[in-house]
Parts: sequence; structure tokens; C-alpha cells
Amino acid sequence: MQSYDTKISIKSWAEEDRPREKLSAQGRRALTDAELIAILISSGSRTETAVELSKRILHHYDNDLNNLGKASIADLSKFKGIGEAKAISIIAALEVGRRRNDTETKVLDSITGSKDAYNILRRFLMDLNHEEFWILLLNQAGKVTAKELISKGGLTGTVADPKIIFSIALQQNAVSIVMAHNHPSGNLKPSQLDIDLTRKIASAGKLLDIKVLDHLIITNDGYYSFADEGVI
Repeated sequence: MQSYDTKISIKSWAEEDRPREKLSAQGRRALTDAELIAILISSGSRTETAVELSKRILHHYDNDLNNLGKASIADLSKFKGIGEAKAISIIAALEVGRRRNDTETKVLDSITGSKDAYNILRRFLMDLNHEEFWILLLNQAGKVTAKELISKGGLTGTVADPKIIFSIALQQNAVSIVMAHNHPSGNLKPSQLDIDLTRKIASAGKLLDIKVLDHLIITNDGYYSFADEGVI
């Protein structure tokens, strides 16, 4: 009988249970999420296989790959059997999947409504554990000429300075802008501070003849549009 003091590697499993062999014989869609992650980490701890360890990690994140995608190296390294190298492998693989999803979705280069702005900005604002504030700069034809990160914050907020926003807009001859920030909490409801800031910037834009078309709050589950809700 194999000692629990010996690390259990995938090579020691029955051939039909090995994720790599299963993928080769049956195709990638035949594997469970845990089996795919087991391929990334190769071996488990001294008391569990790679698949068992992967199942435990997934269970911790409610069996939701989107939740797992938010995990940091430090978060994953807390699991027995996961060191920095394995944590990096998991994070890198999930990021590749996220980027693939982005490239498969045609990103519009013009804005006709809130959904267009969301499709462009969501790649920058999803799966973050902190808040960021971005703007889209548009020309007269409604084409997006640039995307700019204005500020980064903490878990509960970030500062968006109107002077910085309009300085960038004026430098790039923008006719209009769309603002966006994320809520890591997943709450799509705007705070009173969000509302006040949006109206303040929209009013300043009128003086400079730069229209604020919208302000989006983005989470992993969707978005809130100030324009659609009649706030601006």
C-alpha cells in the first residue's frame, strides 16, 4: 500500500483515470473542470490526488470558474499542495480563457448604446479585486478613438478627478466620452457618490462642449447604465 507520506502523482493512477490520457482519448470536452485543473498542477498533496485537490479548490470557490479567476497567487497558495508555481499556472490558464472569450466576441469600435460601451470596457473591468475608473473617447462620428485608465482604487472605491478626465479629452480632441468603473462586490446599484460624481462631470462637460454620453457600473454579472436609467 502506498504511504501517505509519498506525493501522489498522476502517473500512479489507473490509465483510464489520468486526465491527460482521458483528454487524448476522449477529447477536451470529456474532462471535468477539476480534471482540467489537475492537468495544470500535475500532482496533489501527500494525502490527495491532483483531481481531489482540484475539486477541493473548486468547492472553495463555489464550483464557479469566474470566482476562481479572481483568486490571487497568495489565495491559491493557501491550499496544501499548491505552491507559487502551481498557483501561477492556474491563474495564467484562466486568464488565457478569459482573453479567448474576449477575442471571440466582436468588439465594436463605435458606440450606439450602452451595450456597445459595455462590450468594449468589460474586458478591462471584470475579475478585478479593486476598483478602476476608465473612459472611452469618441469623435464626431461616434467612433472610439482611445480608452484611458483614469484611476485605480481599493475594494470600495476609486477617485475620478474631473480635471484629469477633461484634460485627456481635450488633448485628444474628443467630442464625447463614456465613463465606467467596476464594483468588485458585484453590486450594480450606484452609490450616492457615484450619482453625484456623474452629474458633476456631465455638467462640466457641457461647459467644455464635451458630451458625457453615459457612465457604466460593471460587474462580472452585467452592467448598470446611468443613461439608460435616466440619471444623466
